[in-house]
Amino acid sequence: MEKYKILVKGIVQYEDKYLIVQKWYDDRIGNPFQWEFIDGKIDFGEIPDKAVIRHIYEQTGLSVQIGKILYTWSFMVGDVCNIGISYLCISGSDVVVLSEALNDYKWVSKHDFNNYIENKAILEDIERAEL
Repeated sequence: MEKYKILVKGIVQYEDKYLIVQKWYDDRIGNPFQWEFIDGKIDFGEIPDKAVIRHIYEQTGLSVQIGKILYTWSFMVGDVCNIGISYLCISGSDVVVLSEALNDYKWVSKHDFNNYIENKAILEDIERAEL
């Protein structure tokens, strides 16, 4: 059984807006659809930079370039440690084609993150990263 899972998160920027997507989390919670950034697991042997570009393309149809690493994070699920790398990714287009795994998307200013993203840890990480 895996003891570590490595994840990537892509915070996609187009001009002065950032892409947030609405994901389904769990119908046992009050709000099963939540706003977040694009993320996903790194495949075995995959380079993290390539993984974030792949996840963004697969989930939104956007081709992006990596700007920089913004922050890292970790959390436990049972006895598995999830470790993540968050990237600022730059898009040359705002035309999004969502995968079936996502419910909706919005381009928002960084000042609007608090109006959509409920996960306080993500908001704190973004604040520390000085996006």
